[in-house]
Amino acid sequence: MTKYIKQEMNDLNGTGKKRCYYRLESRGILSTKDLISQIAYPGSGLSTGSVTHVLQSMSDEIARSISKGYSISIEGLGIFKGSIGVIKGKEMDTIDGNDQKRNAASIVIDGVSFRADRDLISRANQSCKLKRGKVNRLHISPFTKEERLQQALTYLSNPDTPFMLEADYAKITGLSKFKAHEELVELRNDPDSGITFSGSGNRVIYYINKKANED
Repeated sequence: MTKYIKQEMNDLNGTGKKRCYYRLESRGILSTKDLISQIAYPGSGLSTGSVTHVLQSMSDEIARSISKGYSISIEGLGIFKGSIGVIKGKEMDTIDGNDQKRNAASIVIDGVSFRADRDLISRANQSCKLKRGKVNRLHISPFTKEERLQQALTYLSNPDTPFMLEADYAKITGLSKFKAHEELVELRNDPDSGITFSGSGNRVIYYINKKANED
């Protein structure tokens, strides 16, 4: 059974009504190896080597065709189409004006979009058996960013809590764990915040930057 999640969304129109959308609960990502194993199952008549070769050849040919300006339509799968932009570090020029003009050396293929075939969507829907999953609500902090910083500093000034985890910051500010992580990254990169950190990955701890306060 595949679970669906009811996700609360921001009220962009200011109506005060709680709006939501539905999304599939992710069960992870199937690797190329996993996909090949599912296609070349025992009794399918296909070897893992032949499936691997076809997938790699298809990927290479899609890339070559996109580089020549083609969009690729694969029946039952969808349409692949390339997009271009200026290389990193360069700004796009204007149609008119005296600014520096970009030449072909500054333009690159920077993305490939995919639009699913309706048949693919239909077959996925026919195979899908849904059941209700959890409800995800937005975690909107009632405090301003400045107030959240002060809360963190007050928390860290307590001798009983000399360091802080992302989960602690989320709890005292009312932010989601994702937003708490984003904001703490901003604070630790701001030399005026008074907060620094040590560790990496899931082992990051935050504490008061005493050196900055001494300066």
